[in-house]
Amino acid sequence: MQQTILAISGKPGLYKLVSRGKNNLIVEALDATHRRLPAFATDRITSLADIAMFTETDDVPLMDVLENLKTLEGGKKASINEKKASGAELQDYFTKVLPEWDRDRVHNSDIKKLITWYNILVENGVTDFKEEMSPTEGDNVDDRK
Repeated sequence: MQQTILAISGKPGLYKLVSRGKNNLIVEALDATHRRLPAFATDRITSLADIAMFTETDDVPLMDVLENLKTLEGGKKASINEKKASGAELQDYFTKVLPEWDRDRVHNSDIKKLITWYNILVENGVTDFKEEMSPTEGDNVDDRK
């Protein structure tokens, strides 16, 4: 079963799409609570499969970056504590994950968020990033005339 993992602007963590309502989405928090809540059209909702990281050449899909991180960590949680690590430590670590990352456009906060998201996904048993998450199809299109 393919899952759609979402990031909602202004809300911490990640969410799994559970159902679609008429004017909203029902999402489930990927944290200890697993509480369900509505997400509305006014919320900025992005599928992780639709996100890319800046590099010196082409943008790399987030799923590829997460796969690189999984390979580096052997499928376990990240070995770096993103909350306590210095900027230099974060950048050195991220260079191991994505050597050609764009140092001007990728900020330390982006690296922290990536590591946090990776840890959330691993804790929830989502580790097959290529198979489990695919880009959304037509979700942002209003079919009403």
